[in-house]
Amino acid sequence: MSIWYQGEGNSSDVVLYSRIRLARNLADSPFPSRMSDDIRKNVTKKIYATVKSSPLANEYDVINLSELSNAEAASYMEKQFISRKLLRNKGKSSFILSKSEDVSVMLCEEDHIKINAFSAGQNLKDAYEKANALDDLFINSFKLAYSEKLGFLTSSPENIGTGMKASYVLHLPALSREGAIYRITSMVSRLGLVLSEMYKNGLGDIYVLSNSVTLGISEKSAIENLSSICDRIVNQEREAREALKDNFDLEDKIYRTLGILKSARKLESDEFFSLLSSLRLGVALGYLDIDYKTIGDFMHNLMNASIMAYAKKELDETTCAKIRAQIVRDKLNK
Repeated sequence: MSIWYQGEGNSSDVVLYSRIRLARNLADSPFPSRMSDDIRKNVTKKIYATVKSSPLANEYDVINLSELSNAEAASYMEKQFISRKLLRNKGKSSFILSKSEDVSVMLCEEDHIKINAFSAGQNLKDAYEKANALDDLFINSFKLAYSEKLGFLTSSPENIGTGMKASYVLHLPALSREGAIYRITSMVSRLGLVLSEMYKNGLGDIYVLSNSVTLGISEKSAIENLSSICDRIVNQEREAREALKDNFDLEDKIYRTLGILKSARKLESDEFFSLLSSLRLGVALGYLDIDYKTIGDFMHNLMNASIMAYAKKELDETTCAKIRAQIVRDKLNK
């Protein structure tokens, strides 16, 4: 079965993936923050049972975090399937995950239902269609918390309305190198959008572009607005990359990066993401014959918790760094 992060989509040279999040709540139950354990269990069972009795049943599995090791649970957070908040409540939390890992549904986290749908590249329409299939199921099965005046009611006032957060995850190494990120961040904020670092201190030059307005706007309009601004940023990044093609020092750095990844015996997390950023830029500039599938696989499966989950035991940072380096060496030297 094809895994979404191993694929390529529109503008994959700049856009790693697209994501849609929909927050929904049952009208007859308190928000999760005010739930007793018994109510939480009943609501969780009710939502999961609805999926398992639907035509979508064979596409999804329920995952109880309480049955997983700490590393296994944390690996799901690393991959964006669950939030840190759900992970903190590991002992009484669960979520639903599609077999192709392109849709997850957090149960009784901040809201009763939080759908997350992913698509490779710049393709919010596809991600939305995946999320909407489940959303329609829940709308037809439950009385959801909804106001004719306001829209969907959520635990956080900032999500009231569509209850939707649409995002593009962007790789912007050339614009980061130019120091243009602050200017772009300021520009998009005036348009009701947010551009933020995915990792602390801009690690890996990966940024998230998302909507911040959910009230008084349709889901379609929000997606169209976001996509239009994404197009502009993609074009700016490509123009900035064109200006780098004759930069000998950058070319040398990229080939040195490949050499390190092919031979390193230890790769710490931060160093690894910085190297992957250079590697990905090298692919986009045509220097390296490596596909985005390989890099996407590295990004999603070689963080510390995922390595420990694969090894089925707790490991220290140094051991994770050694295993990471070995996996990367084996893959790139084939």
